[in-house]
Amino acid sequence: MSAWEGPIISALDSGRPEGADDLLHDDRWPRYRARALDAGIRSSAALPFVYDGLTVTVSLYGLRPGPLRKAAQGTTGLLGDLATESMARDRLYRAALVQVDQLDTALRSRPVVDQACGIVMYVLGCDPDQAFDLLRRFSQQTNRKLAELAGTVVRTRGRGLERNLIEFGRSAAPGPGRPASGQDRDLPS
Repeated sequence: MSAWEGPIISALDSGRPEGADDLLHDDRWPRYRARALDAGIRSSAALPFVYDGLTVTVSLYGLRPGPLRKAAQGTTGLLGDLATESMARDRLYRAALVQVDQLDTALRSRPVVDQACGIVMYVLGCDPDQAFDLLRRFSQQTNRKLAELAGTVVRTRGRGLERNLIEFGRSAAPGPGRPASGQDRDLPS
């Protein structure tokens, strides 16, 4: 017997309203029944509402025996539909805000990343795609944000990072002007 039982779990499992018209005579959920009767509840119903992948249940409780499952057709049904739709829209809105924030951050850091790519292209003699890929992989390997790493490359003009970039760049495919053997070139000082 599951510790999680009752009309809510049954409604979520079945996708239909579930409940008991009289808990005194209903023995489907013994633990739930005991706790409900101790609280003075004689009837209960759980009404599931689904909108855009979100499931919400509205629970109804009665102090007297009687059917509550038909409540889905009335005001409770309207309230459940409205609440579920509102929660789903709020979830979408919050996800959109996160995405807007991420895009804003990317747009703000783009010029610095482009400048860093230019420095890496000069130091390693690679093309723009290889430079960006190298910076991306280097930021992942060092657990630093790409914009932070690019800022360091730009601020130092690549000085002090040449050896790291060259060592890390050896695993990248050769680009135009970069020797296929991966041997070091003269670096700017």
